[in-house]
Amino acid sequence: MAISLAIIIILGLAADYLFRRLKLPGLVGMLLVGMLAGPHVLGLLKPEMLAVSADFRKIALIVILLRAGFELHKDTLNRTARPAVLMSSVPALFEIAGVVLVAPFFLDLTPMEAAILGSILGAVSPAVVVPLMIDFMERGKGAKKGIPTLTLAASAIDDVFVIVIFTILLALEKGQAVNYLWQIGSIPISIVLGILVGLIPGYLLYKVFGKYDFTSPRRTIIVVGVAIILTWVEDLAHKWLPIASLLGVMALGFVILEKDEGLAHLISQKLKRIWVFAELLLFVLVGAQVNLQVAWHAGLAGLAVIFIGLAFRSVGTYLSVMGAGLDWREKLFCVVSYIPKATVQAAIGAIPMEAGVAGGEVILAVAVLSILATAPIGAIAISIMGERVLEKDEINVYRFKVLRENLNLPRVGQKVRHRRHRTIWKVIEEKEVWVPGSGEAAPAQVPALHLRFWKVNSRLGRGKTYSHQYTSGDRSFEHHWEILEG
Repeated sequence: MAISLAIIIILGLAADYLFRRLKLPGLVGMLLVGMLAGPHVLGLLKPEMLAVSADFRKIALIVILLRAGFELHKDTLNRTARPAVLMSSVPALFEIAGVVLVAPFFLDLTPMEAAILGSILGAVSPAVVVPLMIDFMERGKGAKKGIPTLTLAASAIDDVFVIVIFTILLALEKGQAVNYLWQIGSIPISIVLGILVGLIPGYLLYKVFGKYDFTSPRRTIIVVGVAIILTWVEDLAHKWLPIASLLGVMALGFVILEKDEGLAHLISQKLKRIWVFAELLLFVLVGAQVNLQVAWHAGLAGLAVIFIGLAFRSVGTYLSVMGAGLDWREKLFCVVSYIPKATVQAAIGAIPMEAGVAGGEVILAVAVLSILATAPIGAIAISIMGERVLEKDEINVYRFKVLRENLNLPRVGQKVRHRRHRTIWKVIEEKEVWVPGSGEAAPAQVPALHLRFWKVNSRLGRGKTYSHQYTSGDRSFEHHWEILEG
């Protein structure tokens, strides 16, 4: 398995670098590496790696959803709640309807088999959408209207809704008795329980981290461990209670952000480093699930069904965001953001065939083809449209985050050491301020971070303090200082 990890790291990073140089999303390159290195083409990945692929993909997805939770501000969620709820269900229903209309004609499926196929195709891929939305959020793109937050939140609930519909349809096809009231009711129940199982441990972690002085890496590892346990709780309780644990993962990060923004950002920065490796695992291993021969069997008829379904889905998405205060270009961006398919299709595409559904092989072929056809195209379209359509708010909180990252500034509570004098100081105060820009081409106001330091080993309240206001014109903090873990 070690050599498989080496292949994933080396080839994945090389593809990521190449595609970024071409101004394309790096994840597209990783997906292609997975397709080529997987068992269905070159077979470079060992069977042991493929046997634990699902667990690795789940952990990587947990990491990116945690990062998403640490970016979800309550005021933005409140502004986007109505369209997010609509986007979590209406587009999927439109896509299922479109597939039911055309799949019997193009693929010779029964209406019920076509509905099952539609429920598989109806899920957007959070693995593709969430990283791209986080990138926009971190750069303040679309922040004023909360468009990335809207798409991110809706995509997480969308999967819960679609999987419930798939479960109902598959049971009907197999002739099993279905409690419609319970199945439909399980959608809001699973959402509420999922959020609760995330909020409670999130609040407890906030209290623990406030009482005990863990280093940032240890806090981050604990958060990831608790998030993994949440998904285990879902597996444990699924026979009795439906729990959308991935929503709980996001809720865990959300509550820590609401209670202590400084702590949340420290953990988020460590998660960003973990994501470098987790991203490789997620997209290369998702790509490895794609069987190109199976996809080929779906042919042009399969492509026609996929794109007609997407056309119906696009109508549903556009209708969902009407009245959300977006212009037509921003609405179109939301439509494009709901194109990529990967995670759910790879996870449940083969289930109908395994369950003995007559059209199971055709359903699997179209599900695989949908990943191949929409994940790369969708990711590229989101990146291009996002850069052109989403407005960058010149005065927004994300610019302070960018400034902090560019200058590698410490946070309150962290200790730093002066490289020349070797003295140790602790950051005791931080202020985000807007100051007049300097120069003719500079904006009227630019972000600045005012940090106040206290000299360690001095008597608290009487010791020496030092303050400095950092702007984008300053050198990196690490030019004169070394940040010690705190």
